[in-house]
Amino acid sequence: MTYKALIIDDEPPARSIIQAYLKKHTNIEIAGEYGNGFEAIKAIKEHQPHILFLDIQMPKVTGLELLEVIDEPVQVVFTTAYDQYALKAFELNAVDYLLKPFDEKRFDDAVSKVLGKLQSGEESNQQQIEQMQEAKSEVLERIVVKKGTKLEVIDLDKLLYIEAQDDYVMLYAETGHFLKSKTMKYFEEHLPSEQFIRIHRSFIVNVDKINGLEPYDKDTYLAIINPECKLKVSRTGYKKLKEQMDF
Repeated sequence: MTYKALIIDDEPPARSIIQAYLKKHTNIEIAGEYGNGFEAIKAIKEHQPHILFLDIQMPKVTGLELLEVIDEPVQVVFTTAYDQYALKAFELNAVDYLLKPFDEKRFDDAVSKVLGKLQSGEESNQQQIEQMQEAKSEVLERIVVKKGTKLEVIDLDKLLYIEAQDDYVMLYAETGHFLKSKTMKYFEEHLPSEQFIRIHRSFIVNVDKINGLEPYDKDTYLAIINPECKLKVSRTGYKKLKEQMDF
């Protein structure tokens, strides 16, 4: 069987090295190479690759952000010059991880590992990748979402609030609303706490976008985003808002 692969890396020399190393692997076809996630997202949808050779640190959209928004099952080999993700990757046994510069033998080992998973019927390591993403402790500076076959980057200053939607969340931004496969707990833990507060089990709000509070029921309030958007505030949420906004 021939497996399709995409190479996604913002550095042309790095893509060329992977191309050269893959020449002897005749059962892997390079379906395309791309310098950024915006180009790659459409290609992943079009080609349905089995394997991604994916850089992590790329401008505009990182490799991990790209993986957050793809639905297609795929095996991933990370290629990167930065080692801060390596330990977590190996702890989770999520993917193989090639630290640049890597030699041909190390590359062949990674290919063998991925082919072994594909041939044994393991279609994707997406679950482990998601665990790796969830385990990352840094504070988010932006959120990447998918709209059709395009990517959009939401600056946190443009994010109004987040609403729970069963196993997903709905992000409401100044540019529109977007469904994302993440948990409220994830955003509560990874958004900057001085800017975003969970005011209700169903809502996390950007406190900079609150234009006032109005009574709703006994000991409960509504947070006013605009005249058409008012969000329920629980007692616990009101206490958090009172502490944060100093009123």
